[in-house]
Amino acid sequence: MNANHLEDFFGLKPESSEKKSRETLKDSLGKKLGFGARLRLFPKVLSFKERYTILAFLVIILGSIISLPITTFYHFTEAKPAFGGKVVEGILGEPRLINPLLSQTNDADRDLVSLVYSGLLRYNEEGKLMPDLAKSYDISSDGLNYTVYLNENAKWHDSGINGIERKVTADDVIFTVRTAQNPDYASPQRISWQGVEAEKVNDYTVIFKLKNKYAQFLNNLTMGILPEHIWQDVKPINFAISDFNLKPIGSGHFMFDKLKKNRLGRISSYELVAFKDHFAQRPFIDKIELHFFDSEDEMIEAYNRNEIENLSVISAQNLDKLKFKKRMNIQEVKLPRYFAVFFNQNQSKVLSDKNVRLALNHATDRQALIQKILSNHGIIVHSPMIGGILDINSDVKSFEFDVNKAKDILSAGGWGNPDENGILSKNNEKLSIKISTSTWPELAEVAVLLKEQWKAVGANVEIESLPISQLQQIIKERSYQSLLFGEILNIDPDPFSLWHSSQKREPGLNLALYDNKAADTLLEEARQTLNPLERMKKYDDFQKLVIEDIPVLFLYSPYYIYGQAKRVHGFDTHIISMPSDRFANVENWYISTNRVWK
Repeated sequence: MNANHLEDFFGLKPESSEKKSRETLKDSLGKKLGFGARLRLFPKVLSFKERYTILAFLVIILGSIISLPITTFYHFTEAKPAFGGKVVEGILGEPRLINPLLSQTNDADRDLVSLVYSGLLRYNEEGKLMPDLAKSYDISSDGLNYTVYLNENAKWHDSGINGIERKVTADDVIFTVRTAQNPDYASPQRISWQGVEAEKVNDYTVIFKLKNKYAQFLNNLTMGILPEHIWQDVKPINFAISDFNLKPIGSGHFMFDKLKKNRLGRISSYELVAFKDHFAQRPFIDKIELHFFDSEDEMIEAYNRNEIENLSVISAQNLDKLKFKKRMNIQEVKLPRYFAVFFNQNQSKVLSDKNVRLALNHATDRQALIQKILSNHGIIVHSPMIGGILDINSDVKSFEFDVNKAKDILSAGGWGNPDENGILSKNNEKLSIKISTSTWPELAEVAVLLKEQWKAVGANVEIESLPISQLQQIIKERSYQSLLFGEILNIDPDPFSLWHSSQKREPGLNLALYDNKAADTLLEEARQTLNPLERMKKYDDFQKLVIEDIPVLFLYSPYYIYGQAKRVHGFDTHIISMPSDRFANVENWYISTNRVWK
């Protein structure tokens, strides 16, 4: 609206319609009009720039007024975990025996046992032993007596039902140990408890008496404890078929709620709920739902269909198959396991030649295996003690990849006369090696790469890939020339069963049939040495002997890859003794948060 329009509309007589200033016009209007009319007219007498500036200024003022209490609130408060939410995780396998005395051979069983049951001790996220049902323990000066004091507030999941309070007591601990020791119950835990006497002092104190010192005995105390009032009337013949193996009652952070079966009668899912009366800490997450799959591909497909959000394990080769990667944190966790080629010198004259074993070590490009098979999700291993993962000297002798050096070693050892395929021979015997391994895709691919690498130095390799049942049979019989396989140690390792000469036959796991008296002595002494620094020194000497004798071609240690939804917070685990230990700090996982004043 210009000045002429104002004159006609309000009856004003401007001094000059062309020269009268904007300020004079405003003054005249102010004298003739009321406040409300002047306020409505105000924007019309401003330029666009002036109106824009004032509007922006008003927005800033308004925003400041609104944001001030919000900013103040966030400045003086912090987000803290809150109770609530559900996690849905996919797991390989099917649960059969959710029982700490029977679950050692099935990852799905062990996962559920770790959530439902508590042991006297447990591993934390750093791989260190810490109290669980035990509030403390003492070790006698001679290392033969372990006195464990129980937490007096620990309860079973069925506590309070029918008005009966059920606490975890020394009777439960002794019942569990004696059941494990009884051969009629066929527990794989029996071997760990041989020669141990459990004695009740009072309702909340137990003494374990050992016949011989055993430095790693505390690892035994991570075994889950069974409720005596549930299992005492179950006879040995029914122990493995009891319904409590599928509907367990424990004292852990989560308790069984329900299970579902598919149309074939197989268990398809479990639902666990937080044990709100847990003696140490109620979990923040209310529910954990576990879905079970026969293969990793099936589990990944379920994730891609949004049926699950966590994946219990992912092979490095399958990471590219995942959709919605932005929703997931890929957790790489150290696991004390390694893969290697174990040489059976009793079955192969070729492999009894140390020069051949040495040459094959130099002919192996381990870094290429990690890059091609693991997509760099692992580390090279040079010793049976997995330096770099376990707390032991990793500065040991290694066999660098050097094809020319490997050829020179073979030539100096009398291997030559290559045939039309470049395969060497000695005394009319071909440099031929048979590798037995499983049909698991990762190991099958490793075997193929080893075949290619070893052929470059004149070795012929035959690959025998077997289903796990057949592979277990030839392992039991030790009827292989070389075995591409893996082994797992504890975080506080005792490699006795893997390397002592007494373990060359079933049920021992000395897969290389290694026999060295000096190494035997070190292994025997180490497991009786309570001082951890002295014990690790003996293991260091032991690993140097193994490396020098070359009974094995060590390859790599893959990281354990766990897929967890980004909306789940609190996972802080760096090393685990077995896959189920990824739940080491599950009580600290959370989804919901509340803001509290600092």
